[in-house]
Amino acid sequence: MEKVIYAIWRDPSVDEKTHHKKLREEIGGALANADGVHAVQVNLSDEHVASATAIKQINTKPQMDSTIQVWVNSALDRFRAPLDEIVSGGVGRMAAYLATESQPIVNTAHPPKPGTRTEGFSQVVFLRRPSHLAYDAWLHNWLVLHTAVGIDTQSNFEYIQNVITRQLTYGAPHYDAMIEECFPAEAMTNPQAFYDAVGNEEKFQKNLAAMMESCGRFIDFSRIDVVPTSQYVINPLT
Repeated sequence: MEKVIYAIWRDPSVDEKTHHKKLREEIGGALANADGVHAVQVNLSDEHVASATAIKQINTKPQMDSTIQVWVNSALDRFRAPLDEIVSGGVGRMAAYLATESQPIVNTAHPPKPGTRTEGFSQVVFLRRPSHLAYDAWLHNWLVLHTAVGIDTQSNFEYIQNVITRQLTYGAPHYDAMIEECFPAEAMTNPQAFYDAVGNEEKFQKNLAAMMESCGRFIDFSRIDVVPTSQYVINPLT
């Protein structure tokens, strides 16, 4: 089984609500019913995450506004072509990537219900490897050294690390990773809630410092996109 991540850009001539509804209902449903598809998840920067402006970071211009994740038998072009057609036919622009997935935190606190919005919000991050780091050193800094920090210093109840292994569509912007983390809703506007330190300024500052130090070892902050989203599991992986 392979995992395909689609980065999605809205057609500016289509209003946001219409775009989001189409992604969630029409495109998500069509993908879930397609041959060779095991699971589908849609993430939308919709009205539910409008207050998370302080979290957003934009380096890709224009920035993707949504993602679709699809688990398939094969991501080879001949098998993936019908899925690309479903996605591209309903959006302004899309780019597809092949990824390997690791789940350091499985969402058992607020298990998603098919077709409905998952509790809290999902922070989606696209990033590139810093140019001064060799690939193996970058993976070590991220997956070995950072993972425990990402778990211990935040209120995330889901944590997914996607290593992007290759671009699948022509002209897709280059990214080396896509990270997804689910947080409580209050973390959109309260940094102490984000860093699991509500009412404790000392713990907040300690967790923030540890997180920033660790992120600095594997993230080039001039080439990162952070997109607050709502997570909708259309068809869960079983």
